[in-house]
Amino acid sequence: MKIFVEVEGKQHEIETTSELPLMEVMRDAGIPVLASCGGSCACATCHVYVDPAWVDRVPPKSPDEEATLDGAFGIEYNSRLSCQIAMAPELDGLKVILAPDAIG
Repeated sequence: MKIFVEVEGKQHEIETTSELPLMEVMRDAGIPVLASCGGSCACATCHVYVDPAWVDRVPPKSPDEEATLDGAFGIEYNSRLSCQIAMAPELDGLKVILAPDAIG
C-alpha cells in the first residue's frame, strides 16, 4: 500500500505492506517524526493532519488519543496521532501532513 506524507511542503511516498502504526511506518521510512513516547499515546509528538478526503476513512479516535491531543499545539478537526492509526489495506493511498510540532 502507498502512504503520502507531506513534511514542510515536500511530499514523500512510502510503500509498505506492514500493518504497523503509521508513526512506525513513517519512522522506518526516514520521515523525521519525533515520536518521543515511542507510540504509547502520551506525548502528541507524532501529530499529523489527515487529508480531508481521508478523515472519515481512518478509524475513530480513542478517548486516550482525544485526551493526548487536548495538550497538543495546532489542533485541527483532522488532527490525529500517527501512533494510533494502524495501517491496513483499506488505507492504501492515505495522505497526511506531519504537524510542525512533530517534526524532529
